[in-house]
Amino acid sequence: MPKSDEILAATMRSTLALPEDYSTAEMVFSQTPGWDSLAHMRLVAEIEEKFDIMLDLDDIIDMSSFAKAQEILKKYGVTD
Repeated sequence: MPKSDEILAATMRSTLALPEDYSTAEMVFSQTPGWDSLAHMRLVAEIEEKFDIMLDLDDIIDMSSFAKAQEILKKYGVTD
């Protein structure tokens, strides 16, 4: 797993209070324990801080899974 993906996964697990072994494939908004609208905004803030970016509103709304978050980060030039 690329380093940026590892950081994203760790950030999501930490923010959502998920176990270290929680599968990134299962990280989906409203299906992942604790990932509700309030947690989503905390997650956005943590991602912005970790990667030193500012997400636009459309990306915040579209970020509905770990895979989608990876895609959005690439859009902002976050790569390894």
